[in-house]
Amino acid sequence: MPCLSIQLIQALFIIFFSVTLSYASAGDPLEAADLFEKMETAYAQVTDYQTRVEVKTYKSNGSLMTEKFLYTFKKPNRIRLDFESPYSGLILVYPDEKGKVVVQPPGLTRFIRLHLAPDNTLLVGPSGQRINQTDLGLLIQHIIRSLTNLRRSLADIAEKNGEVRIRVSADNPFRRGVVTLYQFFINKDLWLPARVEESTPAGQLQRIVTFENLRLNIGIPDGFFRLD
Repeated sequence: MPCLSIQLIQALFIIFFSVTLSYASAGDPLEAADLFEKMETAYAQVTDYQTRVEVKTYKSNGSLMTEKFLYTFKKPNRIRLDFESPYSGLILVYPDEKGKVVVQPPGLTRFIRLHLAPDNTLLVGPSGQRINQTDLGLLIQHIIRSLTNLRRSLADIAEKNGEVRIRVSADNPFRRGVVTLYQFFINKDLWLPARVEESTPAGQLQRIVTFENLRLNIGIPDGFFRLD
């Protein structure tokens, strides 16, 4: 019964804020509830996927750090990252038999494997996001929550060039007490996220995450997620 109550509350949140968003996005033919349904339906049909990810992090001192890696996911929760830069050859796999992240360094040190907790400070960057919080399914839920119970501003939903763009300020679920201005870009062919931009409420850009060459349901074997 407690679970049913939580689901009921979440449903009421979505209905309430969907109505609110329809006013915030006056003239836009796409309602938030329709968008939620399209994304969740699209993701429900996915069994595994692989995509090239680029993460640009803009630091407070003005410098820019760029990470590129091949991201592979298989339901329910198997994740593998193959880094291209920096640290080309570095591989992360989650989870091992104890629910930890296997870290395989590049080069001659590849035979040394570390087993670290997902919340280990060596694995969690400034975004506060753990490796087990990186799946597109969780991102979709993050988008929905940013437009409902975590929302802190009027939202704007617009369609352009084959994408849906959502602009909204919301509580950051990975950084307690921090409000983030999000721009989510949804691929209208797949109805799955293609890019996320994060800024301060004042508009200072902090991070861009881009998903490219997304391939769905390609039959990734379980052995791809084992390094030992």
